[in-house]
Amino acid sequence: MVPVPSRQPVIIAALRTPICRSYGQLKSMRAEELLAPVLRSLLTATGVADAAVCDVVIGNAVGGGGNLARYAALQAGLPVEVPGLTVDRQCGSGLDAIALASRLVAAGGNGIYLAGGVESISTAPLRARRNPDPDGAPDFFTRATFVPPEFGDPDMGVAAENVAREFGITRERQDDFALRSHQRAVAAKVAGAFGPEIVPVDAGGAVVEADDGPRASLKAGLMSRFPAAFVPGGTVTAGNSCFDADAASAVVITSLERAQALGAADGLLVLGTDTAGVDPELLGIGASVAAKRLLAGLGLGPGELDLVEFNEAFASQTLACLDVLGVDPERANLDGGALALGHGYGASGAVLVTRILAQARTFAGRQPGRESLALAMISIAGGMGTAAMFRYVQLRGD
Repeated sequence: MVPVPSRQPVIIAALRTPICRSYGQLKSMRAEELLAPVLRSLLTATGVADAAVCDVVIGNAVGGGGNLARYAALQAGLPVEVPGLTVDRQCGSGLDAIALASRLVAAGGNGIYLAGGVESISTAPLRARRNPDPDGAPDFFTRATFVPPEFGDPDMGVAAENVAREFGITRERQDDFALRSHQRAVAAKVAGAFGPEIVPVDAGGAVVEADDGPRASLKAGLMSRFPAAFVPGGTVTAGNSCFDADAASAVVITSLERAQALGAADGLLVLGTDTAGVDPELLGIGASVAAKRLLAGLGLGPGELDLVEFNEAFASQTLACLDVLGVDPERANLDGGALALGHGYGASGAVLVTRILAQARTFAGRQPGRESLALAMISIAGGMGTAAMFRYVQLRGD
C-alpha cells in the first residue's frame, strides 16, 4: 500500500435501507425513521461507541427542515452531546455530506463522523407560498425554484432532453442503457450482492428487506413503446428515466490512524472531492465537469478507474457524462443504478458510496490485495455536479 497521511479520511463502513418506490412499501416511514436504523447498524458493525461520534452530517432535499440529522441521531439513540448537521445540495446532498465529513476529518484530526443522506418522498411536507391576501388560499407548488428565471429553470425531464439533444444521445442508446441497468440490478439481486449492505426496516409491522425497483420482465420491445414523457417528439421516456424512491444510506468516516486503532479491516480512502457549476439548462452534465476536474487534479485518467458509480437520474445525462469523461458505459454501474433501483434524492449520493465499498470488497475477495480506484458522481438540480474519488485499501493483514 502506498503510504498515506495518518489524517487521511477513510470510510470504514457503509450501509443503506432497501430502496423502494415512493408511496410504496416505505410510504409510512418518515425520513428520520429510515435513517435511524442505518446509523445504529453502522455503530454496531464498527464497534464505535455512541459517545465517540463527533458529528452526524446528513443530506436531505425535500424534507421539512428542523435539522433532520440531529433528529435522526437522537432517534438512533446517540447521546444528546452528539450534534447533527443537515446538508441540502438537492440530489447531491448525500455525496456532499460525505465530502464535508471527509474535510472535517482532514481538518480536525481523528474524529469519527456518521455521514450520508436520506429521503422520504412519500412523507415529504406539502409546500406552499403565502398569499398576499391574508384571507387567500396558499399557493401550493411541487418543487422549489433552483435558479433565477433569467438562467432558465427547466424541469428535470426537460433538462434531460436538453442534454440528449446537445450531446447527441439517441433514444436507442438511452433505452439500451436503461434496460441494461435493470438487467444488471436483477442479476445482482438474485446473486445476493445487495444483501450485506442493506439494513432491513420495519415499516408498520412489515419488515422490508429488499429493493423493489429492478424489473426482470422489462424487454427491449417494451422499452421502445414508451412515449416521450417530457417534450413532444423527444427521446426521454418513463422507461429511460428513474423513478422517485424512499431510502437512506450512510457511512462511518474517520482518519486512517483512528480506523487502524479501531481495528477496521478495510476501507475507502477519500482521495478528493469536487463540485462544479454548469449551465442550469444542461444541469445533467454537471457531474462530468466536476469529475473531469477532480481526475485532472489527482493526475488520474479514466482508464485507471476500476469502479464508476453514477446516479442514473436519466439515461441521457448518464451517457453524456460518461462520453465527456471518456468512460465506456459498460464499465459504469456494474450492478445497475437508479434507472432500476430508484432515485431517493438526498440519499442517492450516499448510495453510490455504499455500492462502491460493496463492489470493491467483492473485487478484493477475487483478487486479494487489490486496491481499487473508484469514482462516484452525481448531477444536481440548478446546474451543478459533485464527484468523489476513492481508493479501496486493506487496513489489516489478516
